Amino acid sequence: MASSCPWVKDWLGELDKQSFTALLSKLIGESKFVQNNPPDLIPEEDRIVKHVLDSLLPFSTTTGGGPLVVRHVSYHPNRGNVIVEYPGTVPGKVLSFVGMHMDVVTADPSDWEFDPFSMSIDGDKLRGRGTTDCLGHVALVTELMKRLGETKPNLKSTVVAVFIASEENSSITGVGVDALVKDGLLNKLKDGPLLWIDTADKQPCIGTGGIIPWNLKVTGKLFHSGLPHKAINPLELAMEALKVIQSRFYRDFPPHPKEEIYGFATPSTMKPTQWSYPGGGINQIPYECTISGDVRLTPFYDVTDVMKKLEGYVSDINENIEKLDSRGPVSKYVLPDENLRGRLGISFNEASGGVACNLESRGFHVLCKATEEIVGHVKPYSITGTLPLIRELQNEGFDVQTTGYGLMATYHAKNEYCLLSDMCQGYKVFVSIIAQLEDG
Repeated sequence: MASSCPWVKDWLGELDKQSFTALLSKLIGESKFVQNNPPDLIPEEDRIVKHVLDSLLPFSTTTGGGPLVVRHVSYHPNRGNVIVEYPGTVPGKVLSFVGMHMDVVTADPSDWEFDPFSMSIDGDKLRGRGTTDCLGHVALVTELMKRLGETKPNLKSTVVAVFIASEENSSITGVGVDALVKDGLLNKLKDGPLLWIDTADKQPCIGTGGIIPWNLKVTGKLFHSGLPHKAINPLELAMEALKVIQSRFYRDFPPHPKEEIYGFATPSTMKPTQWSYPGGGINQIPYECTISGDVRLTPFYDVTDVMKKLEGYVSDINENIEKLDSRGPVSKYVLPDENLRGRLGISFNEASGGVACNLESRGFHVLCKATEEIVGHVKPYSITGTLPLIRELQNEGFDVQTTGYGLMATYHAKNEYCLLSDMCQGYKVFVSIIAQLEDG
């Protein structure tokens, strides 16, 4: 593994805490307007873009006479992306920081102990919506690019930062990094490590899960609850059927041997998370209900294969519904005299596969060495949370590695905060990676 180039560290130094916190305070002040929860809340990422550009344009080739090449790329009004490039001297040698997204999840001020839309400081804690996910990282990488613009080190590697729109809601496409990739604007980033900066806890996140949102609709027969023998109770049918479906899922998709290598916190899972029915009195057996949930799938199984299996389970239950366990002496799923059978149908919302980062790549090794050097230890981990955008990048041929310097405990949570000391370490990790690549 390469040694670090000491002069790079001398040039780039440490994070300017005052500048960083001042910038982050401005970004958190915009967080109310970049909440992403369509159709009610459509983020205006250009509010964040403005502050990023205010920091970087004084060092740009176009307005400041500096070395930074800055591009503001928009596909929808008020929803821009920013690509910043610090040119190196060796063609085809590149390091990129991607994934610092400028939208946030929603926050209800009545649930918080402090104002989520205004940054406050409590000792080492920087508090507010977006401090961990992901405006803290926007500010951190902006400060790194600003320092490169200020100090102008003679680097072999071109360093690129890509600040993106529309990460928190994957239902809207053609706005952020997917559009940038489609237009070929990130093609050169395939020539070197791509660090996706949007995870937490200062360690490499080397695996993520796929997701299959599913809806199991169950149809029975409505009747008075005092005469249950004349009904087909869809609630009972749903519970028994789901038990069978889950059992078969865990049989066909058991813990995979590679999950231990990658350190996944859990194996693949299938579970219900929501239940709905049309309504009615408590003395009425409804005619239908729907159970919804998700499959979280480690990346060593294929999403399409799982969906086909689930459809097969449901089809088999429908064909053999008489064999399904019932509940009580008059519980039944078939009424022969009426030629009625209970029935299940399964449908899926947008699914996405998981990611297993390349553990043999240059990007993985420099990230691990930098983490061990700065944080004091390195322990890569994997989770079955889902980052569909990085799966798409990996599919396109990018060497994606992921890390982040917020706190997993406050991710998407109320009372969100990050630690300034963690962000300072993150800056040093970035500098260490740049230094290693200079020697490589």
